[in-house]
Amino acid sequence: MDLEQKTIQVNGLKIYPFSSEDELIHYAITSKKILIAINSKKIKNANADLKSLINENIGYIDGVGALLAVKHKGVKNAVKIPGCELWLKIIGKYYRTKTFYFIGGTQLVIEETVRKLNVDFPGIKILGYRNGYLTAQGQKELLLADVEDKKPDIVFVAMGSPVQEYLMQDMHCRHAAIYQGLGGSFDVYVGKVRRAPSFFSKHGMEGIYRAVLEPKKRIKGVLSDIWFLIALYCGKY
Repeated sequence: MDLEQKTIQVNGLKIYPFSSEDELIHYAITSKKILIAINSKKIKNANADLKSLINENIGYIDGVGALLAVKHKGVKNAVKIPGCELWLKIIGKYYRTKTFYFIGGTQLVIEETVRKLNVDFPGIKILGYRNGYLTAQGQKELLLADVEDKKPDIVFVAMGSPVQEYLMQDMHCRHAAIYQGLGGSFDVYVGKVRRAPSFFSKHGMEGIYRAVLEPKKRIKGVLSDIWFLIALYCGKY
């Protein structure tokens, strides 16, 4: 059975139950689609347009709620694959042979990201990069034209969901490549934002760690995840 046939439907979202990062990366390289991180928030709140976009591409498990939802459907060997680690592993595998384009963050963050990538991955082929603020008239079209012209193999977009997903869809229509949405991963990579310690990440408790550091900002998200899990095991999803 191929991976397409093994996908799991949860609240109208098609999720690929990858058993390893390598399996995901191999599938992504051969399919040239958009990689979209799935967590409980997307499962609960994605509208019809976003669901359609995800279902046409590769929704992978990047949250303990999504992992438990897939396991609840009977897939025991599925794993959670943090997007903030995945993009660097993709680069690590292919920086000698593939070309890249980076979008997102502030101007300072994207410049520091590119500088650090050139140090960490000597010889990486970066065809273009820009910040994540496409506010001025014509900037989006210039970006789409640049991606279409330069034809990178892999494009990373760190702008937050669902803005990054819709932008990747527009770029994919102009140039077929591998795209991955990264949220705030550039900020983490350059040290502007600190990730949770490995214990919390390993046990799916990153949300709790962030809530302890920023209770006013994060507690609502933790409570939302708890209610999602209650609803999941009560048969809503």
